[in-house]
Amino acid sequence: MQTVRLTMAQALVRFLENQYVAYDDVEQPFVKGILMIPGHGNVVGLGQALLQEAHRLEIYQGKNEQGQAHVAVAFAKHMKRKQIMAVTSSVGPGAANMITAAATATANNIPVLILPGDVYACRQPDPVLQQIEQPSDLSISTNDAYRPVCRYWDRIVRPEQLMSAMMSAFRVLTDPADTGAVCIGMPQDVEGEAYDYPESFFEKRVWRIERRPATEIAISQAVAAIKAAKKPLLICGGGVRYSEAHEAFRNFAEKYNIPFGETQAGKSALAWDHRLNLGGLGVTGCSSANEIAKDADVIIGVGTRYTDFTTSSKWLFKESAKFVNINVSEFQSFKLNAIPVIADARDALEKLTAALDGYKTGYNGEIEAAIQKWNQEYDRLAAIKFGEDYVPEVNDANANSAFRFAKDINANLPQTTALAAINSLIDPNDSVIGASGSLPGDMQRMWRAKGQDTYNMEYGYSCMGYEVSGALGVKFAVGDDHEVYSMVGDGAFVMLHSEFLTAVQEHKKITVVVFDNASFGCINNLQTAQGNATLCTEMRFRNPESGKLDGDFMPVDYAAIARAYGAKAFTVRTLAELESAVSEAKKIKNVPVLIDVKVLPKSMTEGYGAWWRVGSVEVGGTEANRKAWETHVEHEKVARKY
Repeated sequence: MQTVRLTMAQALVRFLENQYVAYDDVEQPFVKGILMIPGHGNVVGLGQALLQEAHRLEIYQGKNEQGQAHVAVAFAKHMKRKQIMAVTSSVGPGAANMITAAATATANNIPVLILPGDVYACRQPDPVLQQIEQPSDLSISTNDAYRPVCRYWDRIVRPEQLMSAMMSAFRVLTDPADTGAVCIGMPQDVEGEAYDYPESFFEKRVWRIERRPATEIAISQAVAAIKAAKKPLLICGGGVRYSEAHEAFRNFAEKYNIPFGETQAGKSALAWDHRLNLGGLGVTGCSSANEIAKDADVIIGVGTRYTDFTTSSKWLFKESAKFVNINVSEFQSFKLNAIPVIADARDALEKLTAALDGYKTGYNGEIEAAIQKWNQEYDRLAAIKFGEDYVPEVNDANANSAFRFAKDINANLPQTTALAAINSLIDPNDSVIGASGSLPGDMQRMWRAKGQDTYNMEYGYSCMGYEVSGALGVKFAVGDDHEVYSMVGDGAFVMLHSEFLTAVQEHKKITVVVFDNASFGCINNLQTAQGNATLCTEMRFRNPESGKLDGDFMPVDYAAIARAYGAKAFTVRTLAELESAVSEAKKIKNVPVLIDVKVLPKSMTEGYGAWWRVGSVEVGGTEANRKAWETHVEHEKVARKY
């Protein structure tokens, strides 16, 4: 056996250089590159290895550990999980910072390889800098906190362990049914220790992502259920996009005239104006999708996890409705007491399309009527004018907060109007990304995706801070020929926008649109809708007279922050200014852009017949709290239990 003597870190990098994936006979390198923030836990061992062994791998400097990991998550998501980036940090706080991003990846079933430095395996310099000591177990380090949020976890305490660890890691990273974050802890002493590795370990290895075929019995059971349906409904989940089942989904829906609702992950698999596209489904869904869903007798879920936002906390569908779940994951396919079709989405849809020949649904104008009704509502939302359509009632604290904001910030632009304008101005094949706050709801309802796979919404974890970092990840995926727009609230922007500076450094043009309503608007809506007074959800100065955070709204110049980083920036307070800023931003090349849009609080979309179980208060509180509890009880009575 031929061997080569390398340090563990050198062997790791050489291994990463030679990993490929094949999908439908298309072969490509699996690891595009590595994002790193060097520290004493990784700069010596892994840092030296990257200098020596990295030839194909691209290396990027992160600015915040969580931020750089979000770049990797968004990149892999946009690449349909067929190419990834690795991320590395030092020990201790650097490692801990990436845990949130690991959870984001795993919640969304997105592969990301996390390589945090770790404490010394030899325990001689004990405790080492940034080490957490647990008196009951000295083997525990910060990296053990990754265990609950990763699909695979390991720690390399001897250099030869790298081989079995990486084989297991890549098995998970390339598994469409059970992928997510993978964490490999690297004790900093072991990083530099050498071993005689077999040369075969570094040969080109191709990991085949295979399409799991649907079985005959699963298809026959699904066919029987669907044939008994008069008004079936399709759900277009993320699995449609990851399995590249776009045409199979389209053909199936069109052949049998079955309408479909979109999840956040499935949106943009088909264009917004397809005649059967009802739009977003569930808590953040459109009236069109939710009204059809309530009357559906069979729901055919394709590649969906059935989160509470999709099912309206299991309340949206009638109790007698049956489910057929097409999912490559056995765990997901059994949800809601469904008939499971454990298979690749494209394979299953093609087989169902053939097996259902002759079937007809019982729809007679309901689909067209629902879509027409929603389009009228969209037109209203897109044209709201402050002071004309937006007038507060007497003692309406919610609407009055918008007038207070308009006075303090000198702005009068409704959020729905702004979002519709941006949507109409950008090019069809440009990509848009988001994650948190009220924007995901507004976007699932209002964003009219024209180009295929141009919508990248992280809503499995709805992680504030993903939006700006993720935009850079999407940019790495789509290249310089397409624009990337990040839709982010002011709260999420403040929380994390570190990789905006990386975009400046790398000459990557991303356009970050900050919707500044001086509040955590989504949570403020939830708070007040349950009968509570505002508490820490609006960005106001502390009032010296009341001692509370109910003073003037804070006027923050987000455009100035962007300019300080070396980016281009615009401040927008009117629709005309917004249209001008977007048009000017499109002309800018190789430099990130930030558009600071001052939008009115409480100018979002509504619920459109959905319900979300949020833990209402059973005893105590105000009369409004008690009414909210009564509403909860009534909905919970009819919600499905499993």
